[in-house]
Amino acid sequence: MAFKYNPAQRRQYLTMLDRIGEHWLAVFGDDQEFYSTAYWDLFTNIWRTEEPVRKTDALKFMRAIRSAHTAGKYLEVAIKRGIVVETANPKDARSRLVQLAPEMRARLDKFFDSAVDEMREARKRLGEKGPVPEDS
Repeated sequence: MAFKYNPAQRRQYLTMLDRIGEHWLAVFGDDQEFYSTAYWDLFTNIWRTEEPVRKTDALKFMRAIRSAHTAGKYLEVAIKRGIVVETANPKDARSRLVQLAPEMRARLDKFFDSAVDEMREARKRLGEKGPVPEDS
């Protein structure tokens, strides 16, 4: 079986992921509690929406967490730590809305800039490690 990339290029990909992970940790002041796929899914999907989302919808963002109760625990930690802000839903008194705290949104904006920079750098280094297939 022919592979598109050589082992050195695949290692370069892993190096990129490691560096992006370091940037992610820096967002949280190196607090490793937030270095998990549950928080990655939660925070990046809330960031992506740009508008407040229903709390029950935010729980579904954590794809690896099957239990709404467990997902709720993760979300409550984020709320208590001031990363996520919870407010009343003006359109439905039975539900609550959540959104990233403004400071956290700004930190994630900076994180994504760093992540894209890492991606661009990795792209350059792939070529140094061997031929790169043409983009299709």
